[in-house]
Amino acid sequence: MEGRPVSASREPGSLPRARQGPEPQRLLTTLLGDYWFWREEHIPSAALVRLLEEFGITATSARAALRRVASRGLLTSSRSGRTTAYGLPPRAADVIVTHIRRLLTFGAATPRWDGQWTVVTFSVPEDQRDTRRLLRDGLRLLHFGMLFDAVWVSPHDRTDDVAELVRRLGVRDAVVFRARKVADDDLHPVLDRAFDIAALRARYLRFIGAHRPVAERLATSIPCPAEALRLRTAIMTDWRVFPTLDPDLPAELLPEGWPRDEARRLCVQIYDSLGEPAEQRFREILAEFDPELAVLVAHHTFAQVSAMEPPATRRHTSFDETTDRDRLDLLARGDLGG
Repeated sequence: MEGRPVSASREPGSLPRARQGPEPQRLLTTLLGDYWFWREEHIPSAALVRLLEEFGITATSARAALRRVASRGLLTSSRSGRTTAYGLPPRAADVIVTHIRRLLTFGAATPRWDGQWTVVTFSVPEDQRDTRRLLRDGLRLLHFGMLFDAVWVSPHDRTDDVAELVRRLGVRDAVVFRARKVADDDLHPVLDRAFDIAALRARYLRFIGAHRPVAERLATSIPCPAEALRLRTAIMTDWRVFPTLDPDLPAELLPEGWPRDEARRLCVQIYDSLGEPAEQRFREILAEFDPELAVLVAHHTFAQVSAMEPPATRRHTSFDETTDRDRLDLLARGDLGG
């Protein structure tokens, strides 16, 4: 649903109308990731509801979104008297850093190809359907494409990742190897069957069409803090789906004029240039409910996050599992069309 072109009936560069579906939950997690990054303090629920109202979300829908995000384990709640507040789960900071780094560094460089594919073949008995599903889900999260029912491919060296996945699931009849396509030099059948490049290209072009007018406006003026918050959150909400949908194919496998670079340039330009006024608006809203918390609000930029050291190796947490489920839902919906 992200990235629809701006209607001609609205001012160029204005925020697209509020969209339906899981929008409030996605907006909420985007806002917290953008301005409450790595904070342990809980924000009053009334403040979060008020923030979502900035995007045309009703108070009822905003409260429902808070409950759903908390029920999925992405937020925890606390009470002080009659006030309910929400914050990040304990010990989730390193997970948040990992996901934010992945989101803001994605697409910064296009990988080169060594000409080899990682190929996974497997056979899972019919009475182990859950194992088969988990294996396929794991391969999708590793950005493998399905060439045939039990033959999955990736142009990246994912042998260690797949070996760990197979070991963890207890799949005995699986083979992982690196190979070249030798029957002929035409790779289009592999790309067309395993990766929906045309749909992904269209998704990037919709993103560009929706947000380019905003970038053109910013070349001559900076919007007020309220609009800056809406515009900055809108582009990040739309951008955050691409690391899941895009298999990050090597340059040698991409068609000429691949639009990801332009999409990322737009995102960096809008997101970074609107950071200060958007942060101001977030702080103004939070100050209505808790002035002491409001001084903790801060924004970050693509460059700042890219310069962060990645967290040390850590165990897989329930927070990871929840975000993995969200990514699988996105892939399962075929959200490239959306």
